[in-house]
Amino acid sequence: MIRLLIADDHAIVREGLKQMIALAGDIVVAGEAADGYEVLEQVRRQAFDVVSLDMSMPRLSGVDLIKRIKLERCGLPILILSMHNEGQFAMRALKAGASGYLTKDSDPETLIAAIRKVAAGRKFIDPTLVEEVVFETVLSDGQAPHGLLSDREFQIFQLIVSGKGLNDIAAQLSLSAKTVSTYKARLMQKLGVSNNADLVRYALKHGLIEQ
Repeated sequence: MIRLLIADDHAIVREGLKQMIALAGDIVVAGEAADGYEVLEQVRRQAFDVVSLDMSMPRLSGVDLIKRIKLERCGLPILILSMHNEGQFAMRALKAGASGYLTKDSDPETLIAAIRKVAAGRKFIDPTLVEEVVFETVLSDGQAPHGLLSDREFQIFQLIVSGKGLNDIAAQLSLSAKTVSTYKARLMQKLGVSNNADLVRYALKHGLIEQ
C-alpha cells in the first residue's frame, strides 16, 4: 500500500484529491498538511511513500520546501501538483529534488499513475509539459529571460506579481526588506522591466500567473 501525504492549503482541493485517490485500491491518504511547516512536521513524525505537494503554500513553499523535505527524508519521492502549466516551474521543481510534476487540471487516472510511478522510484512529468521541458533543457540558448533567474529571484518574482509587498515577502521568506529589494532589482534587470506593472504584464504574457 502506498502511503500518501497530501499538502495543499485549500481544504476543498485536499478533499477532491482524497476522492480521486479513493478510486485506487493501492494508495491510502495517510496525512494532510495545509502549509509548508505542517508538511515538515508530518514528514518527521510519519513514514510516507509519496508527498503530493502544491508549489504555492503558506509560510514555506516551492523550491525551498522541496529542498527542506529532501533534507529531512532524502529518499522520499515528491510529486508536485500545481496550477502552473509552464515548463519553467516543472524544471525548477525537478532540479530541486522533486520526482514528478503534474498540473491540477489532470484527470484522476493520470494522477494515480503519477503517484504509482514516483512511488516506484521513477520520474513523472505531465504529458502536456514533456516537450516544453525537454526543449528548455536541451536548448538553453534563446530561452525566455525568466529562465535566467535564480530560484530565489524567480520565487520573489512570483510573489511580487501575486500582489505581495516587499515587507510581506521579507517576512514570508525570513529575509530583510533590503535583501528582497536587491533581489527585485536584479530580477527586473534580467527581465528588462522597470516597474511592477511591467512585471505583471511579463508574467501574464509568459503564463506565469493566473489570469
